Amino acid sequence: GAVAPDVHGHIAAATSTGGMTNKKWARVGDSPIIGAGTWADAECGVSGTGWGEFFIRNAVAHDICARVKYAGDTLKVAADEVIMKLVPELGGDGGAIALDRQGNIAMPFNTSGMYRGWVKPDGSRGTAIFGETD
Repeated sequence: GAVAPDVHGHIAAATSTGGMTNKKWARVGDSPIIGAGTWADAECGVSGTGWGEFFIRNAVAHDICARVKYAGDTLKVAADEVIMKLVPELGGDGGAIALDRQGNIAMPFNTSGMYRGWVKPDGSRGTAIFGETD
């Protein structure tokens, strides 16, 4: 997945999937469902990865951005609340990469690791698989 602003500051998000082993025939995961695995609006963009059924049921990507837009949560608080609390409480797992219009980045995950990379507004960049990056 990827989340990035364009030259005008408009946020875009994209998500692909590696699929699910032994999935039910004709299953559609969260990646192609706008609001579940992918969301972008003027305030925030999210690309998610994980157990798709739980991301679909909870409109995870949209929920993160809605908490930023309507509840006034910071991106980190919104992403952590959804990925670290809501999804696991219902039995799912996964993670997300998220960006807000101020350039803040959140990449929470409730699994042992999640491959991720970032470039911050000041040009600093990095990659990680395990542990905290903030």
